[in-house]
Amino acid sequence: MTILTFSVLLFIFSIIAGLFGALTGLGGGVIIIPLLVLLFHTNIHYAMGASLISIIATSSGTAAAYLREGYTNLRIGMFLEIPAVIGAFLGALLIAVVPIHFLAILFSLVLFFSAYLTIRRKEEHETYLSSHPWAVALKLDGNYPSAHQMKSYHVQHVPAALAIMGVAGILAGLLGIGSGTLKVLAMDQALRLPYKVATTTSNFMIGITAAVSAGIYFSHGFINPLICFPVMIGVVLGSFFGAKILTKTKNRALRILFSIAICLIGLQMLYHTLTGPI
Repeated sequence: MTILTFSVLLFIFSIIAGLFGALTGLGGGVIIIPLLVLLFHTNIHYAMGASLISIIATSSGTAAAYLREGYTNLRIGMFLEIPAVIGAFLGALLIAVVPIHFLAILFSLVLFFSAYLTIRRKEEHETYLSSHPWAVALKLDGNYPSAHQMKSYHVQHVPAALAIMGVAGILAGLLGIGSGTLKVLAMDQALRLPYKVATTTSNFMIGITAAVSAGIYFSHGFINPLICFPVMIGVVLGSFFGAKILTKTKNRALRILFSIAICLIGLQMLYHTLTGPI
């Protein structure tokens, strides 16, 4: 395969990854890593470096659009990043003493159960008249566009969301994975946010986390411009279209898409855990 063919194919697939990442709040790495490793036989470290670039690109490509549209809740995003960063630090410290395979299997099972919870929730039938005291104190409530009008929402169960975000950070530090999946779940299942608010806020948050990790990968030489450039351009383009589509997509369809994605992630992690090193 020539360099031109490789770049064109990677660019096309990256558009799909950016579109998918913008709609689910997971970033484009969910598609980029398996694509590079399985289809193009790229070294896993270079694939992970390109994945981080794709996550930053997805976040950058959608953050402005989602903020302009009024979906992203910046206060919640910055607040939940605190336990995620602390958890990631603790995970890095525990990596030498915690059995990684056990955690990977447990995480896979959590993803399967989370997919069920995501599908099961029917937010259109939920009514909350007040918010958790912490949410009131921190002014976490907000509103978002719905049916040509702004609809307000109340934030629930803030301590539970903080706990989930801490676990997400620990898993990210231990397993070397992105925590976009658990970020969406913390906001959807614990805070009980409207689904579009959860996914768009996750898109904003994952860019911050990935930027820190990308610096480490760059210092080790795992950011390859030949791979990252077509990925970055394609993902930005795809995420732009994804941001346009999300505003017109029903919550139910987004929930189904997210559930399928995290089931595939869980299956992939479970397979690699049972057949060899993660």
